[in-house]
Amino acid sequence: GINAEYGESKEWYYTSGFIHEALMINLIPGMIHYYQIESNGEESEVLQFVAAPESGSKTPLSFMHVGDVGTFGTSVMVTNDMMERMKEQQFHGMIHCGDISYANKYNHSRPDNAEQKVWDTWGQMVQPIGSKMAYMAVPGNHELDIWDSTNENGTIYAKRFIMPGNERYYSFGVGMVHFVAVSTDESIDASSTQGQWFKNVLTKVNQNRDKWPWLVVFQHRPIYNSNKIHGNWTGKNTDQYSGPPDLPPFKGWREYYESLLVEHGVDLVLAGHVHHYERTWPIRNRVETVKSYKAVKYPVHITCGHGGQSLYKYVPKTDKEDSYNETVPLFVASRTNTEWGHCELEFINRTTVKHAMYVMGEDTPRAENVAVITKVSGSMPAVIANISLVIAGIAMLITV
Repeated sequence: GINAEYGESKEWYYTSGFIHEALMINLIPGMIHYYQIESNGEESEVLQFVAAPESGSKTPLSFMHVGDVGTFGTSVMVTNDMMERMKEQQFHGMIHCGDISYANKYNHSRPDNAEQKVWDTWGQMVQPIGSKMAYMAVPGNHELDIWDSTNENGTIYAKRFIMPGNERYYSFGVGMVHFVAVSTDESIDASSTQGQWFKNVLTKVNQNRDKWPWLVVFQHRPIYNSNKIHGNWTGKNTDQYSGPPDLPPFKGWREYYESLLVEHGVDLVLAGHVHHYERTWPIRNRVETVKSYKAVKYPVHITCGHGGQSLYKYVPKTDKEDSYNETVPLFVASRTNTEWGHCELEFINRTTVKHAMYVMGEDTPRAENVAVITKVSGSMPAVIANISLVIAGIAMLITV
């Protein structure tokens, strides 16, 4: 636990709960599993989840994905929408593309440890989701603000999320999909640890794509972005609105990373960071855009960064200038900077995936926010997947 008392005032006194880890084994794919948590003589209600399809299974698979959530009123509303969707459809996991609780938002006005309370609030908010399916996360800049010692440096993220590998970048497989998480707040060039790991993972996946035909990468910062705020991630901020501008750039994001995506047949790249929704057409290295989702050969990039934090409608300090240019870039298939929401992926079979974005407060997706993507049948290797399930501040590592 963490104790923090400041001066004579009790206003910021806070004692955190303990974070426990438990390993679940011998899970039966597709079956309902019941569990209960005991702590200090108290018991939780009986909870349940359905174990995900086994590795290599061609059972249809559904995941939600979201980014930049926080604990704001809109965060609660988007989360409630996802909870309602879970009543209608079986989901096998959640992908959270960074900027999770925004606990560091108030670090300069609150004592250092007060942010733990914000993390607890976020955990309570998402408990109805995280207690029922695997909650997979990747850190964003608000979890890895390494340039400012008063902000988070990844420690809290590492304690509250038990992900595979080193927890910042890792991979796992579920059914016919192989997911690869990468950390955009560090280098990914050929000489970097992450870059070498990433290439090795993609190479192994492509040795047998017939088993896991879908390859999905998720990260925080998008390399394709038509919003004026943040720009396209190249290892440093490329717009005039983001800071700090004087950091040495993280290497490899401009050319090396995307070349690996194309070379190894990555199907989808999920991101957050930019507080809007955007979906690209299939695109190759910024030189070729194919305006069709049939027989797709290149990655489709989807930014779902409108999960609760304030939207990027206008450029900073103007409240008048639209964050979108009038001319829509060729790579953009759909976008909105005026509505919050969440995204979903339904892997129907080895060649078809359906993407949908649900606007906050609406129970059906609009036509412009739905895309059915088809591809030529591929192949994928069989790998044992490690999935982390975050439950009410308790992280359970599941091996399927």
